[in-house]
Amino acid sequence: MGANILVVDDEKEIADLIEVYLQNENYQVYKFYSPEEALHCIDSVKLDLAILDVMMPEIDGFTVLRKVRESLHFPVIMLTAKDEEIDKITGLTLGADDYITKPFRPLELIARVKAQLRRFTKYNQSDSEQHENILAFSGLILDKNTRKCLLNEKPLSLTPTEFSILWFLSANRGRVISSEELFHEVWGEKYFNSNNTVMVHIRHLREKMDDSAEHPKYIKTVWGVGYMIEK
Repeated sequence: MGANILVVDDEKEIADLIEVYLQNENYQVYKFYSPEEALHCIDSVKLDLAILDVMMPEIDGFTVLRKVRESLHFPVIMLTAKDEEIDKITGLTLGADDYITKPFRPLELIARVKAQLRRFTKYNQSDSEQHENILAFSGLILDKNTRKCLLNEKPLSLTPTEFSILWFLSANRGRVISSEELFHEVWGEKYFNSNNTVMVHIRHLREKMDDSAEHPKYIKTVWGVGYMIEK
């Protein structure tokens, strides 16, 4: 079997459909119609990715996401019932890595799953390459093999997407990275001007790093161009 994937959706038909498509790709699926049962699974199974519906009774997908992000860093894709910008921003702010709007095409969801798993694997390479995959500067230490980050000797809890963004900016210190280039590198998809996904992740990174857009110590906004970390 391939990766272990958690699927949580109270709409049985949707959860069952997702399960079928994931199993066709040889993934091990842990499917739940109840968020309560899913929370027990999170504590007992080593998961590689989660697909969470936002709108569920009693316990919503954001609550499950918060539970995941208390200690775990695997990718999370949120399912939103309608194209609500606030749902997307909330999910990204809480640590989601991607979102997809219902109704969706199953093959598009599978493509998103594969992209997230590829990136997660990319930043967890073998120990033999460890010496090539550590960046250290200005009190910041990034280890691409373990996906660990230290800031002034204190660990930063970053999602896979946040780590990918910070790594790419850090590896290209002194160069301005456009939102389009950053999105293509991290998400592997075409960037649209109306897409504020990068902006939300940068804001969340700054909050975790105690950084600010007005007086940046690390991530600087170059207005109209993109972002950079100075050498």
